[in-house]
Amino acid sequence: MRKQPNTRQAPPQRPRPETKKLLRVTGFPAVSALFATAPERIEKLFFDQKTKIQAGAFCSEMARTRKPYRLVEAEEMEKVAGTMLHGGIVALAQPRLIPDFSPTEAAKWAHENQLLLLLDGVSNPHNFGAITRTAAFLGIPRIILSDHPAQALPSDASYRVAEGGMEHVELYRGRNFIQQLKKLQQSHRIVGTAAEGGQPLANLKRSDRSFALILGNEEEGISAETLQACDDIVTISGSGAVQSLNVSASAAILIYALNALPAPKGK
Repeated sequence: MRKQPNTRQAPPQRPRPETKKLLRVTGFPAVSALFATAPERIEKLFFDQKTKIQAGAFCSEMARTRKPYRLVEAEEMEKVAGTMLHGGIVALAQPRLIPDFSPTEAAKWAHENQLLLLLDGVSNPHNFGAITRTAAFLGIPRIILSDHPAQALPSDASYRVAEGGMEHVELYRGRNFIQQLKKLQQSHRIVGTAAEGGQPLANLKRSDRSFALILGNEEEGISAETLQACDDIVTISGSGAVQSLNVSASAAILIYALNALPAPKGK
């Protein structure tokens, strides 16, 4: 009798739960900000001899929550941090959740009369970190990250450069970005940026809508489609010796200038 082949199928495998890679938050300012705002996200703590005393309060918190912390030598610290620029302390932390941006919610923010910052394709994590640091320093409460394929998201490098600023600014992900910009125009006056051809900053005046500032990709700038959704386009004038500024430097100038504009009369 001929043996029949085994046609039984193996039981389907259950999908494994997705595990998110822990962020390496380095440097005392960034680690301190994380402990102050979201200590529950920290899973492990490493520090060297130079920061041992400063890390004392952090160690107490780790001990209280029964999470590991350890004094390590310089060579091991570099391996843990993944960089020489670790500042003597590293926290391994769960990445923060980034909720989707809602223009409806933004309409409520507009009553606060605070600048809304949008990044459309800022790809370098160091630039993203520097912009976030500036935003935190100047009191910008929120940053919208577009769905541009090159858009940088929170990472080890951006956290390090932000120097703690990442914990003091709310981040949102703007999906279907162009459509959302059109809705955002109902509550915000959208200001785009261009290396040339835009109006001078001095021409801008406050109106009854809060400003929303868009910064674009380092190489390509803001796309034509995004520019069409802007109410104003500005260019920072310079000496002409170089073509343009780094996007993080532009962000600092523009945020400061827009915040400093006086309110319209009668407001």
